[in-house]
Amino acid sequence: MKPDVVFVFHAAGLSADKIMCGIVGIAGQNKVSHQLYDALTTIQHRGQNSAGIATMKKRTITTVKAAGLVRDVFDERDIKSLKGNIGIGHVRYPTKGSATASNMCQPLYVNSPYGITLAHNGNLTNTEQLKQELFDTDRRHINTDSDSEVLLNVFAHALSKASEGSSKFQPWMLFDAIEEVYERCEGGFAVVGMIAGKGMFAFRDRHAIRPLIIGVKNLGDRNEYMVASESVALDGIGFEIMHDIPPGQGVYIDADGNYHDIHCTQLPCYRTPCIFEYAYFARPDSTIEGISVYRARLRMGDNLAKKILSEWPDHDIDVVMPIPDTSRTSAVEFASTLGVKHREGFIKNRYIGRTFIMDNQKLREDAVKTKLNAIPIEFRGKNVLLLDDSIVRGTTSKEIIQMARRAGANKVYFASASPPVSYRNVYGIDMPTEEELVAHGRSVDEIAEYIGADKLIYQDQDAFVDACRYDKATAHDFETSCFTGDYI
Repeated sequence: MKPDVVFVFHAAGLSADKIMCGIVGIAGQNKVSHQLYDALTTIQHRGQNSAGIATMKKRTITTVKAAGLVRDVFDERDIKSLKGNIGIGHVRYPTKGSATASNMCQPLYVNSPYGITLAHNGNLTNTEQLKQELFDTDRRHINTDSDSEVLLNVFAHALSKASEGSSKFQPWMLFDAIEEVYERCEGGFAVVGMIAGKGMFAFRDRHAIRPLIIGVKNLGDRNEYMVASESVALDGIGFEIMHDIPPGQGVYIDADGNYHDIHCTQLPCYRTPCIFEYAYFARPDSTIEGISVYRARLRMGDNLAKKILSEWPDHDIDVVMPIPDTSRTSAVEFASTLGVKHREGFIKNRYIGRTFIMDNQKLREDAVKTKLNAIPIEFRGKNVLLLDDSIVRGTTSKEIIQMARRAGANKVYFASASPPVSYRNVYGIDMPTEEELVAHGRSVDEIAEYIGADKLIYQDQDAFVDACRYDKATAHDFETSCFTGDYI
């Protein structure tokens, strides 16, 4: 029998595909919609353009999704309508693709086999090839530009094959389907989904590029389980961290709350988390692969200050100011190591999104002007060093430097806690084309001239990686392609 599916869909139009997202999933004992709402609010920073929740009660799947912030998408009526003790959620940034809400908003759903709903963070690098294979060989139709729909249909086709001829669903069928996903799908991805009437599953790519962590809550006679893009989502609703889901491992919690996991592929698997998570995307109170994002950012500031002390010992910096918010942690340690004052020079309007993701140059420039406002008393007559987590297009940096000068700064130096972003990220972080990246094909002096800085200092690549290592003796490598051009 097919599952009952209810969609409560608030239509809106925004572009989609190749995004940065956040995902959550909870397999509990009681209704989970309120917990999913709280978890998505906790990882709202990972996606501010759409949100969605799907829950399952027996074989009935109910979905609410729309463009907008979590608090705007769901009202109390929606949360009450999302019945069931198993559910998944998604927030996302859109960039390219069809300008329809159905293309943008997740979780996504297919009715065969069983009824599957899925939420995805990442990007497939062989999407077009898979689309053709799905149409020509698998006889499955892809209706949008979204690689998430492609991944869902690859998984659904594999599960259909694995369960063919069987009267009863077994966990090995799910794990066989995940194995085929690993064989066919290339890129970076983290996935959480539900099979109607069966349970919740999760897995991530073979290189662990996109983050995915699992936690448990013991309620005496039975455990509840939760997966999420960041540990803060687990912390916020009282789940104890178990571990980051290993690359190549599938996790399945059945409808009775039983936990299953297995390594699902014979292909090589490596832990190479995206290093940009530590510099920019993740919340500082998160841990990824056992590494504290907060401590990594402190070390970024410390390492960058040591570079200045070594290469520019007679600097005339009067004050260090962070560009809110993600560079604040690095700036505190940077100023301490450098031995200069740390001040807040800009106040941030928290209702403006991340500007490098905006797809229109004038829109980005206008957004910067309304996103930050300078405090003139902190700038007048001073040599100011502004510290940011990274420089992508250079639009934000250029505008901020002009703001500092208008506020009365004598000299404006600029520093980046990460190395030059010179190449596109193809594994799930929206990046401009290489021609739009300010560091691509330019020297440091040329970039400084472009953004209007009196001096520009970048973090060295080795120092950046070193800042993100928790234990040098055992630490894994990182996915660093946007800085090095070396793609896994």
